[in-house]
Parts: sequence; C-alpha cells; structure tokens
Amino acid sequence: MDINNEQIKSLKKQIISQIESTFPEDKKISAIKQVEEMNDEQFLEFLKKNKLIDSSDETNESQPNIQNENPFRLIIEKKIPSYLIEENKDSIAVLEINPISKAHTIIIPKKPIKDSEKIPSSLFTLAKKVSKRITSYFKPKETIISSSVILGETIVQVLPVYDKESLTSKRNPASKEELEELQKIIEKKSKPKKIKKAKISKIKEQKILIPKRIP
Repeated sequence: MDINNEQIKSLKKQIISQIESTFPEDKKISAIKQVEEMNDEQFLEFLKKNKLIDSSDETNESQPNIQNENPFRLIIEKKIPSYLIEENKDSIAVLEINPISKAHTIIIPKKPIKDSEKIPSSLFTLAKKVSKRITSYFKPKETIISSSVILGETIVQVLPVYDKESLTSKRNPASKEELEELQKIIEKKSKPKKIKKAKISKIKEQKILIPKRIP
C-alpha cells in the first residue's frame, strides 16, 4: 500500500486531534508525543495494528477505516465511559471530556459516517435541541453547531460561546465531578405525569316555582 507524505501528515493530524478530544489529561501528552515521534513506517504499522486503515483497500488508502477501536464506536457500544445527555434513533449527545467551553457537547452517529455530506438531518435536530437546552441553562452569547471529520468519522459539535471561543480554541480537561454536575443539569429528565383532579361543577342555586294551589 502506497501512502504519500502529505497523506501521512494529514492522518497524523487527525489522530492527534482525536487524542486531544477524547483522551484523559494524564495520558494525552504522552500519546501525542508517541504519534509525533513515529517515522512513516512506524506510523503505518500503528495504523494497521489498530485497524485504522485496511491494507486490502487500495481505493481508499488516505482514509482511516472505522473499526470498533475508534473511540466514538467505543462510546456508542458503552465500552468506555461517557456523559450522555440526550439521544435519538440515529445519534447520541455526550459531553466533551476536554471541552473548549462549559457544556461543550458532541453528537455521535450510532452508525459511522465518513462523508460529512451524508449526515442525516436527525443529527442536527438533536444538536439544536441540546443547543436550546444549554442556552436556557447557561446563557451563552451563542452556540456554534458544526460538523467535524475526525479519524475518518463525522461528528457534530455544539460549542457554547461565552466570550470569544471557537472550535480552534484551547481545550481544557473537565473533572469527573464537573461533567457529572453538567450532565444532571442538561440531561433530559422525564417529568412526572400530573394526575388530573376531578372537576366539580358548581351547582347554581335555582328558584323552584311552586304552582299556585287551585281551590
């Protein structure tokens, strides 16, 4: 399989972006350093070993092959922890563990999507629902809803903007306690059904006319 230098650089950037987005802070720095220090041969071997490329696929060499090792698939399959706040038939909304801003959320398709032009409208419907809820609770200036391709898979990001944040702004790890608290606030909770009280109609007082006695 022949992958040129530009394709290798592009793949490295995608993987580093994925590490920054999904890895815990204590493992992020060493993982990024490991990827950066790999030569081309080592990097290709790393991709094959982790099934991120398929050596038999000569027509799509520049795109990683989505497998169960992908962090997004592991989240969907509940093999790694996440902070779920909403879902629909096609996707789930989870809190970003290394957010740019408070309540930064990602929408992950339940089935992997490689082409950003093939995102079902239901993903954006969920993103808008989450955005509305975040706006209601935290009052950001605005929320940015944007699709991103990471490791060959398309996700949708919901980024609350409180100051001048953008999708290229610095990410900071959130603690487990912070994420759990945000999850409690944002997640959809079923409201108890109200029991309707029996309606009692007020009985109006009526005059009863007694016919005059006929002698």
